[in-house]
Amino acid sequence: MSDSSTPVKNDFIRDIIAADLASGKHATTITRFPPEPNGYLHIGHAKSICLNFGIALENAATGARCHLRFDDTNPEKEETEYVESIKRDVSWLGFDWGEHLDFASDYFEFFHDCAVHLIKNGLAYVDRQSPEEMKRNRGDVNTPGTPSPDRDLSVDENLDLFAKMRAGEFLEGECVLRAKIDLASPNMNLRDPALYRIMHAPHHNTGDAWCIYPMYDFAHPLEDALEHITHSLCTLEFENHRPLYEWVVEHCPVPSRPRQIEFARLNLTYTVMSKRKLLELVRGGHVAGWDDPRLPTISGLRRRGCPPAAIRAFCTRVGITKFNGTTDVALLEYEVRDHLNRHAPRRMAVLDPVKVVLENWSAEPLTTAEIPNHPQNPELGTRQVPISSEVWIERDDFMIDAPKKYFRLKPGGCVRLRGGHIIRHLSHTTDPQGNVTEIRAEILPGTVGADAPEGVKCRAAIHWVDAATGTDATVRLYDRLFTREDPDAAEGGFLNALNLDSLKTVAAKTEPALAGCPPGFSCQFERIGYFIADETDHTPGTAPVFNRTVALKDTWQKSAK
Repeated sequence: MSDSSTPVKNDFIRDIIAADLASGKHATTITRFPPEPNGYLHIGHAKSICLNFGIALENAATGARCHLRFDDTNPEKEETEYVESIKRDVSWLGFDWGEHLDFASDYFEFFHDCAVHLIKNGLAYVDRQSPEEMKRNRGDVNTPGTPSPDRDLSVDENLDLFAKMRAGEFLEGECVLRAKIDLASPNMNLRDPALYRIMHAPHHNTGDAWCIYPMYDFAHPLEDALEHITHSLCTLEFENHRPLYEWVVEHCPVPSRPRQIEFARLNLTYTVMSKRKLLELVRGGHVAGWDDPRLPTISGLRRRGCPPAAIRAFCTRVGITKFNGTTDVALLEYEVRDHLNRHAPRRMAVLDPVKVVLENWSAEPLTTAEIPNHPQNPELGTRQVPISSEVWIERDDFMIDAPKKYFRLKPGGCVRLRGGHIIRHLSHTTDPQGNVTEIRAEILPGTVGADAPEGVKCRAAIHWVDAATGTDATVRLYDRLFTREDPDAAEGGFLNALNLDSLKTVAAKTEPALAGCPPGFSCQFERIGYFIADETDHTPGTAPVFNRTVALKDTWQKSAK
């Protein structure tokens, strides 16, 4: 899905596809997003999702499509939980795979037949060396590999051994099926790579039907060819695997010949993208699960309140290149902030409350203040917010020893309550530590919707919550999970770069309407930032819980300067 506000940017992949269509090489374009269901998707996967599904949408007139395919060839790491989470994430991002939901495990018999085909043509053999021997005999970039004693077994011997592998007559690690390619190749991926290994583990889709499973580099090109994928788009770490991809397609009985094209993966500052490291954060209790709003997982971004349109716009802005680099996470935050600024309704909440008593309220009492729901979008209308003689304001909206350019409430000074009266400070009380405990003020009659009277200086309006009708809410202030741009560069490892202040929880006061909003309701807390009612913990009316999506401004850049 492309958004009108973020037009599609041309890149080298789209140029290749356009040329293939123009030349008649392909009548249409078929791409795929092929995650392994061994974890939750993250923002890096979102880039691939937007690329593959985006290309299909851009070429819809030719009948283009994108498959969602699960590369589920490793039963020890894959779970149905991950399958369902991936489907939810892709759909939430705005993409539809239609009838094209595929599983590598549905092709296991085809993979097996291709392996037998290679054996019969003298291009694969069963190797009974130990894993340690195979690793040692593989050589290195300066030394050719040493042939296995089994490399020259006859076709019949190899067919017999492979049949016994499938029948479960070998233990894990006793043997593997290897391709016979080139033990002297400078590309280590071509030095007789393993095609099948033995794994006595139940599979989430096929149960106990198989005890041999294809390796990724063998299965992946076969899946693409079987599904008639025209352009197999993957990240740069697979560039050295492309010769093996092409070898498998060339030597197996496949119905099509897909083309693999590599592009740079997405790396972000102040985060980690490795599934292994994300798993370590989850299992180590450093975060509250895969959907913790501090994680770069798509489920975490959703729970934090990042709109899918903003993520798509971010992926478009980052673009597709051949060069690895690191993108500033502030760019993602900018896109989220920009989208919410245009679309999120406004509400009022006070996160660090101090009470203001309006002594002369009876002089001109209000029952409600009329406040626009969005300052630049009158179509969203206005709302009536209850107000009475006592209100909560932010503690930092009052300062005893205020500097010259402080325009909020101060001793003897005036400020406007958003949508209400201008009020003037009369007195305040403090505790033994000097913290303000209560402020007493007076309203200036006739100032609702009107300018300040002559002689009164009032240059600011502040938000507030009515003390009589406002409700208590839990507000989670999420921040970046790491204190370093490159957490992996931290001495002792990435965990030593964890930001111990990445989550602060405060007891806030909110206007009444916020207490009853549904989970997933997103809005701007005026003058504070953008927040979302937590999809898991928020209970309307009884236990409101809000997560901060992003602050109004990039405070990290200010701190760095």
